[in-house]
Amino acid sequence: MALLRTASSSDIGPLIRTDRVMLRTPQMADYPAWAELRAGSKEFLAPWEPLWLSDELTRSSYRRRVRHYLRDLREDVGYALFVFTANGEQLLGGVTLCNVRRGVTQACTLGYWMGEPHARKGYMTAAVRAVIPFVFDSLELHRLEAACLPHNLASKRLLERTGFRREGYARRYLRINGAWQDHLLYALLDSDERI
Repeated sequence: MALLRTASSSDIGPLIRTDRVMLRTPQMADYPAWAELRAGSKEFLAPWEPLWLSDELTRSSYRRRVRHYLRDLREDVGYALFVFTANGEQLLGGVTLCNVRRGVTQACTLGYWMGEPHARKGYMTAAVRAVIPFVFDSLELHRLEAACLPHNLASKRLLERTGFRREGYARRYLRINGAWQDHLLYALLDSDERI
């Protein structure tokens, strides 16, 4: 079971804890761990992400990223969360809830990345399971969407293992690793069984 704390005026964002992972909003103090993990995982992540900019891992680029995350949080349009070990001591990866849409839609899009040393150890499954109650119970959204490359078997298994249902196929959907690539589309509804 996840312990949730939602953002208030004095907080910097949500804090989600389970027995395996802790998720919280990125902070400037996380820069050294983030830069080291991302640099060491670059080849591992490249096939699944947009091309990195030349200044991707600089402190100034990270500062802009954190400001963007905090603005999105304040405006309720996105929630970037770093994934740590349960004790909060080691950065493992990240989860992003972006494109929050209110009104008649009440949905957002899930994205995620895991540092290579921590992949295939169940941490991202724990993180996605932990963020689902935040999406449906705290943000009160109706639909959580995700997309993955058809050949990304680990991501397909992750989404299916956490209850997402495949809903479609989008041609040339996202520009990944420098090329427009097809994606499988998945979704989880607030009324679906939580696994």
